Amino acid sequence: MLAGGLAGSGIVVPKALEVREAAMTKIYTRTGDAGETSLAGGSRIAKNSARVEACGAVDEANSCVGHARAALEVAADDELHLDIMLNFVQHRLFDCSSLLATPADVRAGRTKSPAIRPEDIAQLESWIDDLTDAVGEIDHFVLPGGCEEACRLHIARTVVRRAERRALDLAAEQPDEVDAILLQFLNRLSDLLFTMARYANHVYGVRDVFWDPRTS
Repeated sequence: MLAGGLAGSGIVVPKALEVREAAMTKIYTRTGDAGETSLAGGSRIAKNSARVEACGAVDEANSCVGHARAALEVAADDELHLDIMLNFVQHRLFDCSSLLATPADVRAGRTKSPAIRPEDIAQLESWIDDLTDAVGEIDHFVLPGGCEEACRLHIARTVVRRAERRALDLAAEQPDEVDAILLQFLNRLSDLLFTMARYANHVYGVRDVFWDPRTS
């Protein structure tokens, strides 16, 4: 452990998020049996469309972040703060899913809806900077691996990258349907998860393994 943990490093963690209960309807509806699903607003769309692929990829990313959280020893000071960060990330990923599942014209007609804000990206960047200060900068490629926490964070990182690509596919197909700030958030999130993986290894005394390229 780092002396004093993250609490002594100056890293800022958000206040506990207010959890709002959302009304859940019956889990199965049988309305998707023919390969279509409903978007926010009620329109129907094919489940293999670019929009649903993007929503699904973000959902996978959120599940991987949850899987990474499950490995954290929340009683440890350092990891408790990582858990708070990942809690923030999971809520914002759900916001991303909601945005992707809501057509632009539907969003325009609503007074309130989930959103990704510039301060969310600033928060990720602040955490990246603080964690990098704790572990040190590198100028080599790092192999995914190390302690279990780091491995799970690396998996989450790669799935977030895929979610970003799927969102870009939708943006290429329907430019007005994907906000630029959502793409920025996903891009910055993968950087945060990479840095968190390095930090997790640092906490457990596991050295970064740098890529040793084979040359001909």
